[in-house]
Amino acid sequence: MPTPPIAPRRPHSITQHGQTRLDEYYWMRQREDPAVMDYLLAENAYLAEMLGHTKPLQEQLLQEMKGRIKEDDSTAPERFGDYYYYQRTVTGKQYPIYCRKQNTPEAPEEILIDQNALAGERGFCRIGALAVSPDQQKLAYSIDPDGSEKCDLYIKNLVSGELYPEQIANTFAEVYEHVGLAWAADSETLFYVTLDEALRSDKLYRHRLGDDPAQDALIYHEADNTFYLFVFQSRSQEYITIESRAMDTKEWRILRADDPLGKARLFDARRKGIEYSIEHGGAGRNNQVDNFFVITNENARNFKLMEASADATDHSQWVEVIPHREDTLIETVAAFEKHLVLFERKAGLKQVRISAPDGLGDVRYVPFPEPVYDIEPGLNPEFETDLLRFTYSSLTTPNSAIDFHMDSGEWELKKQDEIPSGHDPAKYVSERLYATASDGTHVPISIVYKKGLVKDGCNPTLIYGYGAYGYSTDAEFNANRFSLIDRGFIFAIAHIRGGSELGRLWYDDGKLLNKRNSFTDFIACAEHLIAAGYTSTPKLAIIGGSAGGLLMGACFTMRPDLFKAVVAKVPFVDVITTMSDPTIPLTTLEYTQWGDPDDKTFFDYMMSYSPYDNIRPVAYPAILITTGLNDPRVAYWEPAKFAARLRAMARPGSLIFLKTNLEAGHAGASGRYDYLKEVALEYAFLIDRLCAA
Repeated sequence: MPTPPIAPRRPHSITQHGQTRLDEYYWMRQREDPAVMDYLLAENAYLAEMLGHTKPLQEQLLQEMKGRIKEDDSTAPERFGDYYYYQRTVTGKQYPIYCRKQNTPEAPEEILIDQNALAGERGFCRIGALAVSPDQQKLAYSIDPDGSEKCDLYIKNLVSGELYPEQIANTFAEVYEHVGLAWAADSETLFYVTLDEALRSDKLYRHRLGDDPAQDALIYHEADNTFYLFVFQSRSQEYITIESRAMDTKEWRILRADDPLGKARLFDARRKGIEYSIEHGGAGRNNQVDNFFVITNENARNFKLMEASADATDHSQWVEVIPHREDTLIETVAAFEKHLVLFERKAGLKQVRISAPDGLGDVRYVPFPEPVYDIEPGLNPEFETDLLRFTYSSLTTPNSAIDFHMDSGEWELKKQDEIPSGHDPAKYVSERLYATASDGTHVPISIVYKKGLVKDGCNPTLIYGYGAYGYSTDAEFNANRFSLIDRGFIFAIAHIRGGSELGRLWYDDGKLLNKRNSFTDFIACAEHLIAAGYTSTPKLAIIGGSAGGLLMGACFTMRPDLFKAVVAKVPFVDVITTMSDPTIPLTTLEYTQWGDPDDKTFFDYMMSYSPYDNIRPVAYPAILITTGLNDPRVAYWEPAKFAARLRAMARPGSLIFLKTNLEAGHAGASGRYDYLKEVALEYAFLIDRLCAA
């Protein structure tokens, strides 16, 4: 057998609340230390050698997954002004091409950005923010070149095809949503946000085309290091909205888009624990005054809908439209000229409420064809339209772009993702089960498997979990999973506390001093699938990333006897040390998620589950840990330290692997084929562990 890498041990003392911990791998934070790269490369080489026998399987899995994507394809166009915007992909190319057509989908194509050309020979390239100017003659976009999420901003003249000379570095973009830029109505003024040394978005600037960016005006500085700063353009195109966001508190400022030199006005001052979001309802529609809709949690755990005049100065002037409902969580609101749309969640499922523009008249809900499903809103950039774009899918139904006609109630399928190698939903079964947690709480589980499954405890099973930040994990389609399901796997999603599947209380019961509920819920889901005959410990694997990687680490250190294999992707596992260092990105923002270790109550509680601090000399499941060298959200050293300590302390025979992507960040590879290679490695590891004779 190959000899696994043994990381050097350099004891480092950390004393908090009178307790001293020795962190023998603290030195891995020093990226410039040659020993760090030596160790990461050695781990990569060890994994390659140990899983070398799975190379043919990895290639087979890769080809299967490629066979399920239509390589030459395009998204269903969405209209904005005079143009239809869409993305398309080309066989053999890693990245999408962003395009549009004028007036009709049959018009000649105009390429806005070819991301393949932007990437060039680089191993990583992710689009940050994208924003077309109101006159649709300019495009502002940013690029994350290495996974660090520090974006470079560019502006393109869509008439000439030339770039403006100015380029702006260190800009912020929510790269998973392509937001972070806003144009003024003059199509000459652009608002953007920059990052501080801890990669916190903190400053909003105004830039005028042709000016020196060094002279850009600072519009707002968010000085509180527990808040992030965002900028948006309202759907009505009439306002620039500026959000200061903490984990449990929000504050907004507004600026008329036709007055870019004006002063942004505070909408309602921040109040600890009060979250609110705003949506411009349109100026003077139906003879109403210029108004905003507000979703707030003030005296409303699951949020309520309010309305405010655009010139209202604080929350005392808001008027209630839809009161709080104990069984329904309001997630977002979208205002259109003749309709108001609420995206809600009830009984663990998303729903879409459509009404007259006042939010009260002509109320109806969008019907969905399956009992368990997922929907994701489209961009919906048009304000004056009766079409609502969303993507519908389920564990068995591929992603389907839907235009819902809000006037008539017609459901129009614009495009369903094609599975070239074939996919028949009727061959699979999707179920919703419930496990009973240690405190008696019923925890939903969504599962999918091939028809004909026998509940004999012999079915390889993969359980996914996340359970943090209030983010819900829904029963969406993922074509890649069928490389496991078609091999007899059961795929399960544990809808544990810490998400918002069952409302805001579900989230509150899985954070801070309730965080252990997330872990015990997940363990209960695993035990339920075993007790019900779906699987057994020798056939059971678990997978999760980021905060879901913490879930993996906590669960297998609590119950190493319960699982056969674990995939922990970019896992947040060194909870105490990270949350004690305010120089690390995200730390100060997340005190309200995990707690502040300066408080002994939180310190003691986090110590009870922090995976890095709870490794014991026992036999562990086979573990594959992944990280990205440029990850700004969970620094590479957390997974690296975790792997090193596991190998040093685990009982001999425990299989521990660490894979570092040296060119990527938190989300892994940016190219679609490179990403599939990462999935193929994970799946080959699972099949090798669970299906070996």
